[in-house]
Amino acid sequence: MDLTAVGINLVKCIRTGEVVELRSVWKERASVIFFLRRFGCQVCRWTAKEVSKLKEAFDQNDVHLVGVGPEELGVNEFMDGQYFKGDLYIDEKKQCYKDLGFKRYNALNLLPAALGQKVRQIVTQANKDGISGNFSGDVMQSGGLLIVSKGGEKVLLHFVQDSPGDHVPLDTICQVLGITATAEAEEVTLPQCTDACTR
Repeated sequence: MDLTAVGINLVKCIRTGEVVELRSVWKERASVIFFLRRFGCQVCRWTAKEVSKLKEAFDQNDVHLVGVGPEELGVNEFMDGQYFKGDLYIDEKKQCYKDLGFKRYNALNLLPAALGQKVRQIVTQANKDGISGNFSGDVMQSGGLLIVSKGGEKVLLHFVQDSPGDHVPLDTICQVLGITATAEAEEVTLPQCTDACTR
């Protein structure tokens, strides 16, 4: 993965409407960048709520929390639901998604992935937490997580989803950043970060 190539991709800031290069988010501080599948995705909303539990610890350690979506559809509902506490951007050309190796599903592999055990576990927890979702937008896109040191000197973690239910546990994010946080993840059996983190 070429961080320089990813960094020059243009993304639109939801708060200001300004179009900037992605590398601007890690220019001044380390950044945790969560790439959502869709803003309407129930699993993405639950995961966004989970990673937002670390926002206070991120602020105390000068870490920038960023969310990136592949399209603008559903962003207002996502913001109204207060699922994410970081800054939101849109990668309208999905170039970051391509450069980071986030796969696209097709008609043959989407349904088995969406009905997998990992997804069902998170959906159950999301329903319990009152988090709903919808199927509006590009359901074929997958996502992941990128953690970059201040100034883009180093990629600390590059996580690519294999299943829509895959995500990086909160304690792993803290370990990668070398910080401590008191946020507790929901009690749901989820996959631990493996060699996928280094892809």
